[in-house]
Amino acid sequence: MNREEILDQIKTVIFDCFPDLRDADLREETVVNTETAIDSMGFILVICKLESLFGIKIPQRQWNKLSTLGDVADAVQKALQKK
Repeated sequence: MNREEILDQIKTVIFDCFPDLRDADLREETVVNTETAIDSMGFILVICKLESLFGIKIPQRQWNKLSTLGDVADAVQKALQKK
């Protein structure tokens, strides 16, 4: 799976969890908590759904280092490579 496909899947999960963001222009540099107003619990929901969707595990100690969509895509990509 290439990076663009991963980003599309991440956006789909975000839009499914937060339908009010469907019109948002989400890019790799979008800061999840400030530019989307997704709080920490919402972010955990997104991460858990991504882990389930991709069949991966992103270590919890890494979650607080994920601030942009690009960071999340990097974490997913890295976890997929380990799979």
